[in-house]
Amino acid sequence: MASSINTVSKPVAGTQPEFCFPPYVSSVSRSPREPLVVLPQTLTERTGPVFGHSILQPGDNDLTMQHRGEALGERIYVHGRIVDEDGRPVRGALVEVWQANACGRYRHKVDQHDAPLDPNFTGAGRVITDDEGRYFFKTIKPGPYPWGNHYNAWRPAHIHFSLFGAGILSRLVTQMYFPGDPLQPLDPIFNSVPDEAARQRMISHLDMNMAKPDYALAYEWDIVLRGHQDTPFEEARR
Repeated sequence: MASSINTVSKPVAGTQPEFCFPPYVSSVSRSPREPLVVLPQTLTERTGPVFGHSILQPGDNDLTMQHRGEALGERIYVHGRIVDEDGRPVRGALVEVWQANACGRYRHKVDQHDAPLDPNFTGAGRVITDDEGRYFFKTIKPGPYPWGNHYNAWRPAHIHFSLFGAGILSRLVTQMYFPGDPLQPLDPIFNSVPDEAARQRMISHLDMNMAKPDYALAYEWDIVLRGHQDTPFEEARR
């Protein structure tokens, strides 16, 4: 890793979601009522964890071929870099993703959306960043789904990302969105980030150079830790 990532530094105002954002109804009951307490860092938190490729299984970053049959839906590639505020790569970080299937349903007992499950799609994957901080996934483009936050509430298509690695004090969770989605202006989670430029940093870019002809489109999405180009995270670092 090129440098230690200080994830307790104060983010630029407006670039991270508030703990309590009333339009996102469940954030009201889940947000803290007392000032947060910053715990002292230990040696383990400053230097670890460090992940090796031995924790990965073949196909962990290919969500379309984790079962006996191929997953249904639009195949896509999702790739990018994890970098710090100076553009230096974050090497050896564990990147995990989870998402709904092409019909907008998660493989989870709590999800009761009246949409079909795909027996060949679990919707979870992971990979370790390389020396350039790069990650790569092959997956299915997720569908939108209703979520009951308010009348006729639908979440735009998105993929959840989790980061964990050396110098990251706690797991960082965020969401990647797709360009041109008309549901984004209506979504309280997406709009819980006050700054318009910061919201745009959660949207991936179509990458035809990485697309495979007659097979799959590709989307590029870089994640920046700290600084003025900081990616919004669900757990704001204050």
